[in-house]
Amino acid sequence: MLKNKALSASAAEPVGAWDLSYAYYDDPNAWDISSAFLQSGFSIGGQETAAQGLFFKPDGTKFYVIGNSQDAVLEYSMSTAWDSSTASYITQQSVNAQDGTPQDVFFSPDGINMYVLGNTGDDVNQYTLSTAWDIQSATYVQNFSVAAQDTTPQDMFFSPDGTKMYMLGSGNDRVNEYSLSTAWDISTASYVQNFSVATEETSPLGLFFKPDGLKMYVCGAIGDDVNEYTLSTAWDVSTASYVRAFSVAAQTTAPSAVFFKPDGSKMYILDETNDIVRQWTIGGFNFVADESEPRGLFFKPDGTRMYVIGASGDDVNEYSLSTAWDISTSSYVQNFVVSGQETAPSSLFFKPDGTRMYVLGTSGDDVNEYSLSTAWDVSTASYVQVFSVSAQETVPNGLFFKPDGTRMYVVGSLGDDVNEYSLSTAWDVSTASYVQNFSIASQETNPEGISFKPDGTKMYIIGKLGIGVNEYSLSTAWDISTASYVQSFSMAGQDADVRDIFFKPDGTQMFILGSQTDRVYSYTLGVQP
Repeated sequence: MLKNKALSASAAEPVGAWDLSYAYYDDPNAWDISSAFLQSGFSIGGQETAAQGLFFKPDGTKFYVIGNSQDAVLEYSMSTAWDSSTASYITQQSVNAQDGTPQDVFFSPDGINMYVLGNTGDDVNQYTLSTAWDIQSATYVQNFSVAAQDTTPQDMFFSPDGTKMYMLGSGNDRVNEYSLSTAWDISTASYVQNFSVATEETSPLGLFFKPDGLKMYVCGAIGDDVNEYTLSTAWDVSTASYVRAFSVAAQTTAPSAVFFKPDGSKMYILDETNDIVRQWTIGGFNFVADESEPRGLFFKPDGTRMYVIGASGDDVNEYSLSTAWDISTSSYVQNFVVSGQETAPSSLFFKPDGTRMYVLGTSGDDVNEYSLSTAWDVSTASYVQVFSVSAQETVPNGLFFKPDGTRMYVVGSLGDDVNEYSLSTAWDVSTASYVQNFSIASQETNPEGISFKPDGTKMYIIGKLGIGVNEYSLSTAWDISTASYVQSFSMAGQDADVRDIFFKPDGTQMFILGSQTDRVYSYTLGVQP
């Protein structure tokens, strides 16, 4: 995806707004391990029964495990990037000639340098790969002793520029920091300082840093958890302070390594007890206590209210956001039951002033209209009337209105198309009449949600088959017959069952409703910092 296009947008529209090529995951809860939940696991027991270290290639298409039953680095390929459940074993490379009890493996970002930490020599061994990321092309270069700091080294980490190295030891329960005068050349390393983790963990095994150096994570076998720390000065361990712990005791009593996806949306734990790489998803706002089958998502135009409709409660759940558009500040307010009209609600929409609410459903194949006596307060809603869309679609999933209420759009998975309706009286569904449709089958055969840019020149369809959003351009605003496909953006990294989409009015933020995880996820559209 393009991230650094020329800054050519008009002053009225932020750079990258409404353009999916600029979209990136920027959830406020990313890197917050308290929001993590287990997603899947992949067994490596067929190759290694004493797994110690874990590393992922920066693009998420490969991961590497090192262990001391084989004394080798094991290489795996993933058919879906960052989804360890799609992994398959490729090959291994012995490191026994350098260390008989290897504890960890690390690579430089270009895949040319490989480092192995060992307990036999209490040192870091450096290798050069003639073919990037191909461990069979590795050649031993040199080593660097860490014995003066700890004689039971467990894990290591390098800063992205290769000028800092960190070693976690369980002899002294410390993170030891080293400086490299020549990047990635361990022969130039010199000891700087250390940080004790003994208060949180007296058998530390795994170490990881956030790419900006402002967070550090340590996992261990006494607490069976991951401990999160904040660094007030990036990469300076002396400035670390403890934040929280996240227990993995239900999965393992020996978490031997921890690794994160670069955007902080995934956490991976190497389970030495069961020989499994376990994958957790991090981030989003979890509303499972209120709704376990979410189908539709909507925000008040100022971003201070969020609404989720679902099929388990057959209701609209209202949330208050103490900080506008920041889903991490959401709190539950109340709900409104729609089962009297619809027992399988699939989408919802509000009139811009909050005095009208519309619920789409697949049991009635219709749009139900409600009046709110107090704007945006769902407890004041009362049923008004209904409009059937069954002549066009019997599995209607997504609903959207033109801002002036004179056009209505319904997307469904039976026809795999968008159906357009004209309303002779704005916001009055009883006056709706069918106009035309537009097929999206070439891009998505299981569409769930629909959204438009406020000027009607762009349309977005989210679906379960592609697990993402498809962007279309309309040469004539609001006329779907003039739509043409532009590009797509995948949400597979967060949820495999995406249900709805919503944009902040200026197009700089996109929100995705996930049914697999029962969460709302936030994405930014713009130039990455």
